[in-house]
Amino acid sequence: MDTVSVVAALNSDLCVSGGKDKTVVAYNWRTGNVVKRFKGHEREITKIACIYKSSQFFSASRDKMVMMWDLQSSSQPRQQFSGHTMVVTGLTVSPGEVKPTSSQHQHCGTFLKSPVPSPSHGPSCHCSLRFITTVYWLPQLQVHFSTFTANSFAAVISFRLWDSRGLQVAHTFPTQQHIQTYCEVSEDGHKCVSCSSGFEGEGCEATLWDLRQTRSRICEYRGHFQTVASCIFLPRALASMPAIATSSHDCKVKIWNQDTGACLFTLSLDGSGPLTSLAVADTISLLCVSFSRGIHLLRVDRSQGLELREVAAF
Repeated sequence: MDTVSVVAALNSDLCVSGGKDKTVVAYNWRTGNVVKRFKGHEREITKIACIYKSSQFFSASRDKMVMMWDLQSSSQPRQQFSGHTMVVTGLTVSPGEVKPTSSQHQHCGTFLKSPVPSPSHGPSCHCSLRFITTVYWLPQLQVHFSTFTANSFAAVISFRLWDSRGLQVAHTFPTQQHIQTYCEVSEDGHKCVSCSSGFEGEGCEATLWDLRQTRSRICEYRGHFQTVASCIFLPRALASMPAIATSSHDCKVKIWNQDTGACLFTLSLDGSGPLTSLAVADTISLLCVSFSRGIHLLRVDRSQGLELREVAAF
């Protein structure tokens, strides 16, 4: 009923979104039909994390809460996790039993173990950081997660690896010039792509990192003119080559050659407002969230070269 903020795939047919109306909604993205609405948060939904190919997912909100939901149970949350003192801005599901979150406060992460017998929160780490914009588990190095942090006092924008066993910094990557808004790790756990804030072409880039040699970035993807809010690795079957997709507040989705940084295709969703979230739906389809028009279903067409077209919005 209001701006959609984030979307994530739950399985090959369903996705879950959250927005400013405080509601979490499960859709059949193939038909655009609402499957179920979930209400429990008191403020805007900021993040969604799904346990893929299951019925369970998590939501984070500006109400400082994280909630666990189950598509097969009632529309009320199965679990509620408290402990953050400000807006929860990062949420991810680990390959095993640990769910970390991040908050715009003096925390680098809070670990919530699942199954969770009670809504109490796990151990947290306090450090001199202003806020964390996203967290992501490294799938092959299960004891680490990656996070982007910004210290507003020193204007230091950094990407860090944390050892989840002791909540200590394992590595800090070279300082960036703009706030890192999102990150995703490749399926093999070897690479990470991040994206940055910006305006009028200053900043507004995505950056590829090699997590095995952490001294410098591999490649940058430049061409957006406003904040890049989301970046994802694409299945090889979708682009027939290693590729990355980005969405931006400039109303554009771009597909990039992962190795060369060349822009392969640009789709303009004019009139949609800022594009804030991307998710892979299947090997030929993407889901993209916009401020004004909800969720866009995008499909790759290779009949005349690589093209991306909108086939539905809901």
